[in-house]
Order: sequence, then C-alpha cells, then structure tokens
Amino acid sequence: MQVKMILPALTEAKSPYWRPIKYSLFPPLGLATLAAFLDEEDEITLIDEHVETLTLDDEPDLVVIQVYITNAFRSYAIADHYRSKGIHVCLGGLHVTSLPDEAAAHADTIFLGPGDHTFAEFLKDFGAGHPFPRYEDRRRSIVELPPIRRDLIKRSRYLVPNSIVVTRGCPHHCEFCYKDAFYRGGRSFYTQTVDDALAEIDRLPGRHLYFLDDHLLGHPKFARELFEGMRGMNRVFQGAATVDSILRGDLIERAADAGLRSLFVGFETINESNLHLSNKRQNLGRDYDAAIRRLDSLGIMVNASFVFGLDDDGPDVFDRTVDWAVSQGVTTSTFHIQTPYPGTDLFARMEREGRILHREWDRYDTREVVYETRGMSAEKLKAGYDRAYRDFYNLPNIWEASRHHATLKHRAKHFAYAAGWKRFEWFWNFLIKTGTVGAMRPALEGVLSAVRRDGKTPAVPIRDLVQLTVSR
Repeated sequence: MQVKMILPALTEAKSPYWRPIKYSLFPPLGLATLAAFLDEEDEITLIDEHVETLTLDDEPDLVVIQVYITNAFRSYAIADHYRSKGIHVCLGGLHVTSLPDEAAAHADTIFLGPGDHTFAEFLKDFGAGHPFPRYEDRRRSIVELPPIRRDLIKRSRYLVPNSIVVTRGCPHHCEFCYKDAFYRGGRSFYTQTVDDALAEIDRLPGRHLYFLDDHLLGHPKFARELFEGMRGMNRVFQGAATVDSILRGDLIERAADAGLRSLFVGFETINESNLHLSNKRQNLGRDYDAAIRRLDSLGIMVNASFVFGLDDDGPDVFDRTVDWAVSQGVTTSTFHIQTPYPGTDLFARMEREGRILHREWDRYDTREVVYETRGMSAEKLKAGYDRAYRDFYNLPNIWEASRHHATLKHRAKHFAYAAGWKRFEWFWNFLIKTGTVGAMRPALEGVLSAVRRDGKTPAVPIRDLVQLTVSR
C-alpha cells in the first residue's frame, strides 16, 4: 500500500508573517508516530511542506493530513484534490478536533483527539474495506507504542531533528490553550514509561535534544526518574515548564544536572488580574524574578512567552513587559497577540460576547487581532506587539539583558543566542531555502553546552561564541 502523509504549510504568498525559521525547527513527529503503525512493506512518503515542495500529481492509496488552524484552508484544498481522484483522505490534528464538522466536509475519515490508538483501529478497518468516517480516542495511554519512524524524517532540513515528546497534554487548563481542547473527553496529561523515554533518547544521534512536551516537569515523579536516567548520557537539551515547577522542590536542579540548558516558560502576563481571567492559576502569586534567578544560577537560558491583548491590558503593557524582561536578563522572548482558538474556553466566551470578528483561520496566527479588543484599540494592540519585538531584540537591549547574568560565560552565551536568533534571521532563511540548515546544529550544540552549572570550562571557548554570533 502506498501512503502519503502531509504536513501542509502556509505559503509566503498567503501570509506576510511567514517565518521560515519558525516552521523549520522541528520535524512532524505526529505523522512519524502514526507511520509506526503501518506495515513494513507499505511504501510511505512523509512530506513537510514547510521545508520541501509538495507535488500533487501522484495517486497513493491513502493520504493522511495533519491540520492545525493556520494551515486548515491549505489542508482542505489538498484533501479535496486527492478525494477528487477517488483517494481515501484522513484528516486529524488540533483543528479537526476543534471543528470536526468543518473538517469532515473535506475528508473520508477524521480523527478526534490523539491518534495513538485510533489510527491502528482505522488501518485495520481500512484494510478490511469498511473504515468509519470518524474515530475518537478516549484511551489515554502512550505506554508501549511502537518506535517513531524517524527514518522518514529528512534530518538535514531541520535545525532540531532530535525533537522528542515523552508526555501528552498538560496538567493545567488555561482559558486560551489550544491543547486543552484537544485532550478533553479523557485524561489531559499522561506520560510514557521512563524506560521507553530513555530508549527513544538513546536512539537519537548527536548531543542536542528538544523536548516538545507542553510541561516537561508536569509529572514530578516521572521527570525525576527521567532526569536521573539521563545523567551520564552526555546530552544537552531544551524544554518547557511552568513558573511554579521551577520554584518548587529540586526538580529544576535535577534537570540541570541531566543537561537542561534552555527553558521555555509561559509567564504570559505581568498583570495579576489577567492571570485570574485566563485561569492561569499556576502563575498566581509566583515570584517571576525568583524563578529567573534560579534558572540563571543553574546556567539555564530563558525563553519567555508573553500574551498581549488580554482584557485588563492597557497601552503601557508593551513597554512594561519588555523593560521587565530585559531587566531580568531573559535570553529570548516570544510575544503573542491573544488569539481565541476554536474549541477553547476563550473562544466560547468571546463568541458569547459577540467579539469574534471572523473565521479566517489562516489569520489566527497570534500576530493579528481577530477579536474585538478591550483596553486599547486593535490598531494600538498590533502596533504595540510589533514594537515589543523590535525593542526587545535591538542590540542595546540584547547587550543590556546579557549583563544581568551571574557569569561571563552565561553573558556570552546569551548574546550569541539572542543576537544569532533574531538579528541574522535572513541568514537562517537562506540556509532553510537551500536545505542546509542542519549544518548549523554543531554551532547550536556548542552554544547550549557553553555554560555548565558546575563552573567547568565551557565546551566551546567564549571567543568561538563571539565568532558564532558574527558568522550568523
């Protein structure tokens, strides 16, 4: 059987906010995970349209498409094309789960929720000639799944091919979270066995890993045993966690000992009332400054996430947020305009209030205002969002933020990472378009390895970090 698995992308012509570097970091693990349920004799083609050209002149036996909100219309067009040829098309992913009736109009079969078990059921039914139009996963387990088909991933096209997921979902339920809607109807957070996670890590070449889990520290017992098993594996890794998990117990120290060097943290807002409104309880009453100091003392860089346009935000929120992030030595920041994704509590509330402006899903990219704002006009929100990015990543602020780290090594790493990431984005885009972005992986590993908690000599000299920044 010939199977084509597709991750569609927005095109530059469709979106002025297309950023190749963002969409070329990680391979489509979801599709590679589903591919593991296919038979060894099946001919599988996995296409990520973010990094390669999608051709539509073939006629496979089965097409499987992963749909998220901003590629929904592109996904539907591809699905309609293959269905017109009489080919069975499956759609799954976050957007399909959020709006199943919309997606079902473009598919022969849709999947609601994770497909870790339902895809195997579908393949059995498809082989017998009577697949169902809809499969919904209510079994929440990722124990003893077959190994991900990493042989289908074109590693040279990604900066971080060694991405990995060892948990599903998140223990928290923020009002605006897209993932929360995906796991409704069953357990919202669950893990692999530690042995399975360590075996998957051991399969990956090189040193650098990126855990794509929404909350790597969300299950303390699992995380503790995972980090204990990773000690001595000579890995450096990045991941995501919450403010409260950083401040509680010694789990973050254990992560640092295992090789954690960079952490994505959802601060979201510096306004306490907005935390209440968004049900971001895990941040309430937490000392943001103390969390960053703790990470800095361990040599862990911070990628801070912030959301603008929450109902209690005023026009001063942009400068206040940037000033705070710079004063704390935050290495990189990710800013978002609040976006009410369908299926979330935020979307439901705004729809009740008559505040949803349109359903042009490719504009729901956290860079445009798609709802009726409060506290400031849509124009001021968009202008402030753009200004926050410019101000945070200007060279004087990158330099100022780097000065707040405890060691010279960490300051050098901060400057190399922040400047290389944003100031030389044109170079990243060139590497992506020429299919050579993988050549930068050793440099990334070098920067991440440069600061160690024990204060030993960094893996690459500081002069090399400076050269890395210039060369980017």
